Amino acid sequence: MINFTRKRTQMPEQNAELRRTSFTESQTGYTEEMAICEAMRCLKCREHPCMTRGCPVHNHIPAFIDCICEGRFEDAYNILRKTTCLPAVCGRVCPHEEQCEGNCVRGIKGDSVSIGALERFVADWHREHCTDNVDHEIEKNGRRVAVIGAGPAGLAAAGDLATLGYDVTIFEKTDVIGGVLAYGIPEFRLPKAIVSNEIRKLQDRKVNFELGKTLGADFSLDDLQGNMGFDAVFLGIGAGVAQTMDIPGEDLNDCYLAQDFLNTVNLRQNSELQFPKYRRIAIVGGGNVAMDACRSAVRTGAEKVMIVYRRSETEMPAYEGEINEARAEGVEFVFLTRPTEVLGTDGRVTGLKCLKTKLGEDDSRGYRKPVDIPGTEHVIEADCVIMAVGNGSDADLVEKCGLKCDRKGRIEVDPVTCETSRRGVYAGGDAVTGPLTVISAMGAGRRAAVAIHNRLSED
Repeated sequence: MINFTRKRTQMPEQNAELRRTSFTESQTGYTEEMAICEAMRCLKCREHPCMTRGCPVHNHIPAFIDCICEGRFEDAYNILRKTTCLPAVCGRVCPHEEQCEGNCVRGIKGDSVSIGALERFVADWHREHCTDNVDHEIEKNGRRVAVIGAGPAGLAAAGDLATLGYDVTIFEKTDVIGGVLAYGIPEFRLPKAIVSNEIRKLQDRKVNFELGKTLGADFSLDDLQGNMGFDAVFLGIGAGVAQTMDIPGEDLNDCYLAQDFLNTVNLRQNSELQFPKYRRIAIVGGGNVAMDACRSAVRTGAEKVMIVYRRSETEMPAYEGEINEARAEGVEFVFLTRPTEVLGTDGRVTGLKCLKTKLGEDDSRGYRKPVDIPGTEHVIEADCVIMAVGNGSDADLVEKCGLKCDRKGRIEVDPVTCETSRRGVYAGGDAVTGPLTVISAMGAGRRAAVAIHNRLSED
């Protein structure tokens, strides 16, 4: 009889007090012995729902776990590389509990196999023990593809197309490759050295990068498909337009958009410039970006960091693990509270005016709608407020490109090929779906690469 009660091998990590004071990676990863022990928990089931239902890129999870069981770590890595170009990244930041691990058969009666930790182990083992060499020059096929955006979707599409022999150029509006991987996810969750290593592999495949080049300002789709001579275009432009609450005081000096706050903190990690030190920081929102923001705020040296959320903890969209990590690091959670104004004096934040709420009926998305409780107005003392209330697509850019989009400004595409309303132009990732996960964006980039190859092979 199978022992379903056998516990998973816990990922080693720094204790909470150490984590609070450092941006170094919180989790330290499996040893070889730990990885083999965890891999042996796989039940080798017939249907492989972890792969077929749980993984957007369909990593061959049973096969790479089998290799780990036998100590063949490089073989495990090579299996992963057939379906993902960023295993070291995905092993760290994917929502495994909802995807592969959420569909693990062992998880029905006990703890699922820690697939994410095993993926991370394999990628890290390869980086530490092996040298990536291009065994042969990839034969070019004479066709050119432009990729707009150097985030997960764009990098995945570019990697697959380059391997197929296309001359690929990635145009990125910033001077940083990686998109949200480079400036949006904190160092303690995803070290930038890991991102740089994965990007170097793309450069080894002769992918060209044009940084500081913006679609709609420096060039247009007509330019790309016309005088610039590209045979196809992939748009991986993300959903980088931060939303606000549209309440008074959001223009004060110490009120930040979460995206800007995380960008600034990330980019100052290796510079002499330090993020301003605040005493009390309030983060408005309950998603994963809010968790990244509050945990980063703790590490800037604030005395008190608070999450202010208008619903209860049950309704929070953030992953349970991230909530637990934040709480362990001293973040205070203020639930059923809706901000109505950011208060300030002489342009500086002094507090957050709020109302208490209660949960009413479900809204159109199935969430219980928060309802203000009259007479509960109060002020939360803070000298810094960070708004983490969501991101949206750049509807103006999509309109300028002449592409069909939905009412939220998201690009409409064929669900199989990812082709837009304009022939030869494909799109994927957050610009199409709204903010989702790194691996879902990569999956879209890979589907688009297959469709582009099929189309251009026919022409």
